[in-house]
Amino acid sequence: MVRTGVKGGLPAGRLQIGVAWEGCMALFEGFAERRIDTGEAVINLRMAGNGPPLLLLHGYPQTHAMWHRLAPALARRFTVVLPDLRGYGDSSKPPGGDDHAGYGKRAMADDQVRVMEELGFTRFQAVGHDRGARVLHRMCLDYPDQVTRAALLDIVPTALAYGTADQAFATAYFHWFFLIQRHDLPERLLAAAPDAWIERMLGLSGAGSEVFAPEAVAEYKRCFRNPATIHASCEDYRAAASTDLADDEEDADTRIACPLLVLWGGKSVVGRLYDPLAIWKEKAADVRGQALPCGHFLPEEAPEETLAALGAFLEG
Repeated sequence: MVRTGVKGGLPAGRLQIGVAWEGCMALFEGFAERRIDTGEAVINLRMAGNGPPLLLLHGYPQTHAMWHRLAPALARRFTVVLPDLRGYGDSSKPPGGDDHAGYGKRAMADDQVRVMEELGFTRFQAVGHDRGARVLHRMCLDYPDQVTRAALLDIVPTALAYGTADQAFATAYFHWFFLIQRHDLPERLLAAAPDAWIERMLGLSGAGSEVFAPEAVAEYKRCFRNPATIHASCEDYRAAASTDLADDEEDADTRIACPLLVLWGGKSVVGRLYDPLAIWKEKAADVRGQALPCGHFLPEEAPEETLAALGAFLEG
């Protein structure tokens, strides 16, 4: 088992944010780098800390770098594991298959459970944002004995989103319908302007775009310039519109067993169009949650508020 300590320390019960900006490596000073072969994919990750294990799963179109404002503080209380999902960042990009199941949330969840087992953790807490939250939702259903607490950031269940989609949803989440188009139309178009796509997805041309650290944005762009990443991320969305829906239908009556925290942006699409707390109370036995004063990217737009909410929940 490899565990890397974080320099410095804080009194028990206090989590604070502090990151030195000297390029991407400086975002995670004191974090060890690992690559773990799960059998179907090779997962790139960083980890640090000496406390209870905590898995953080990123969203689209990002990498584990999205946790840079939270991870150093969390690593003072937990052993924090920051992987790139299969297909993203510097993790491998296995084939999706004709049915796209290679990027189904079941396969992606299995990767992360195997990663945690390889690191010596058979039970752990987990937080997921966006696509990572969908992976975590599936993980909670498939591995109820491994996930002891889960936090889902700014999502509603995939099946509900598709089943209730209207003009407002389709306009805001147009990429859900663009990325699922048959290979290789979206791949060709995205490869023509990958940086512009990242900027569009992050809203960098709008008000509040300064919340994203230049070093993190540079990392997202570096990874998305890889045509294999573009294809894999399309397969992720194609799976969500096919094999994931079939899996979700089979488990429609299965509730998440562990305590669940639901956080969403008060200004996000999820916050505008849904009642997330009420929705997730239909999917889990023990749910609590709240809106935070931000849009979709909670860990980067509202790091202090996100950290406070997660800290209170994860520490019980």
